[in-house]
Amino acid sequence: MQLFDVYPLFPINIVRGQGCRVWDEQGTEYLDLYGGHAVISIGHAHPHYVEAVSRQVSQLGFYSNSVVNKLQQQLAERLGRACGYEDYRLFLINSGAEANENALKLASFHTGRTRVLAAQKAFHGRTSLAVEATANPKIIAPINANGHVTFLPLNDLAAWSAELAKGDVAACIVECIQGVGGIQLATAEFMQGLRKACDETGTVLICDEIQCGYGRSGKFFAHQWLMDTSAASEGWKGAPDIITVAKGIANGFPMGGVLISPKFEAVYGQLGTTFGGNHLACAAALAVLDVIEGEGLIENARKVGEYLMKELANTAGGLCTDVRGRGLMIGIELSVPYKEVRQRLLFDQHVFTGCAGTHVLRLLPPLCLSMAEAEEFLEKFKKVLGEGEE
Repeated sequence: MQLFDVYPLFPINIVRGQGCRVWDEQGTEYLDLYGGHAVISIGHAHPHYVEAVSRQVSQLGFYSNSVVNKLQQQLAERLGRACGYEDYRLFLINSGAEANENALKLASFHTGRTRVLAAQKAFHGRTSLAVEATANPKIIAPINANGHVTFLPLNDLAAWSAELAKGDVAACIVECIQGVGGIQLATAEFMQGLRKACDETGTVLICDEIQCGYGRSGKFFAHQWLMDTSAASEGWKGAPDIITVAKGIANGFPMGGVLISPKFEAVYGQLGTTFGGNHLACAAALAVLDVIEGEGLIENARKVGEYLMKELANTAGGLCTDVRGRGLMIGIELSVPYKEVRQRLLFDQHVFTGCAGTHVLRLLPPLCLSMAEAEEFLEKFKKVLGEGEE
């Protein structure tokens, strides 16, 4: 049997990692500014993470959600304190797509409506409802094209308000920093206005924090840069109704979550999962919170990200035309297709980066990226830009 060939692969077999470094089977060392697509939040092979996961798997790796799992409750309490949403409830699943799928279902159950508003350039996943809310017709199968979703320009509050005024929208779903969309940032005016419009029309506001959340932006959630969430426990004004998370939540162990405001009723059997919130996943997620809090990784993401943004802005001109982002979620717009620049970074300078669209390099490193490693990247990036201009 062969693999179903759906991924364009670099001819590199990564076999080991440590912090912000990975090594291939030939022993070549790479600086990882991709983080396995924003998944590696605390760094590769962090000793505390390795110990916690190893200890848990030696005791009990899995049992179903038909019995009490105290690790789930510990995670819910810890996550609530860490992000400031202690009154919300947590539903655990296995991925970001599942998180958005269940968030949209909850919104529909709650409102009795079927329409969804999503942003142009959005990416919310590849399951049925999530892919329908993703602005890429190439990955929406005919069976998923059910007409539930209207796509609108990000930050065009008038357009969103006009659709909401029709009174038939179940949910608005927004990434406050679009990742696949090329690191496009929502504005405070848009998010605050959308919150107000959703309140007025009884619509559920979902913030997709799967890539931009969990400390990556320099706050726990990216929407916390834009919205006043201080009164989240007093009627939830200013805060999203539902927040979806995945990627960095367990540092590579498959896990996702839905943070649900108290306005929603929990109904037995309405949602469910086989593997979601299993013992091993919860142990991994708890270890991630230990490290994020104990090593100040959110503050580190803010500081190192601000430095990178400032220094990258100084390279603007020539091949580099724009720099966008917050924290350690940065997009570098190029005047040429990213392919050659990305390949030179990888094969000549041994640096992993991500990409978006045709002209954007994405930086999504572990949140432990140091200033010295940021400097190393900048030096190598400038070399590649210089080579590209010759």
